[in-house]
Amino acid sequence: MSTTDRTSDPDAPARADDAGGVPARAEDAGAPGRAGVPGTPGTPGTPGTPGASDADGLLAEQLLRLTRRLHRIQKRHLEPVGITPAQSRLLRTVAAFGEPPRMADLAARLEVVPRAVTSLVDGLETAGRVRRAPDPDNRRVIRIELTDAGRATLRELRSARRAAAEDILAPLTAEQREVLGGLLTALVDPGPEGGC
Repeated sequence: MSTTDRTSDPDAPARADDAGGVPARAEDAGAPGRAGVPGTPGTPGTPGTPGASDADGLLAEQLLRLTRRLHRIQKRHLEPVGITPAQSRLLRTVAAFGEPPRMADLAARLEVVPRAVTSLVDGLETAGRVRRAPDPDNRRVIRIELTDAGRATLRELRSARRAAAEDILAPLTAEQREVLGGLLTALVDPGPEGGC
């Protein structure tokens, strides 16, 4: 069966995405620009649109799969610490503020609804990692403070995140890691005109 036949045949072999069950054609695993890959200029059966759109779609799918893989690996490394990835992120966010933040500050920084922050704070407070404290200037305002246990957990988290990153980056050379870091910086912090 030719490449053209496989791309148009709904019964052609497909693999299930490792986390979401989204089918991806076997030929999607090829490198962009390789002959026989849909979207490559000169490939039979390529739609009339430029090949870049299919390549961009493949790249987006690869990024999503990498994100899910990173989440799984990070979760595995966080289990011994006794904390979830979401709690880890909240704890790091609390530490990033110059003074203990309000719940609304945390919700805004994490880009979540306030009730999501409440449940995360509840879990961390039960574990003794944060505490709610009244604002000294306005007793109606509650601020979230790190405890000594919370600071100790942050140290453990740094080690766990380094181990998770090493798992993901193991196949890359130092030079490739440097290039990847630059590319990710450009994507994560695109500047004032690059945002959505």
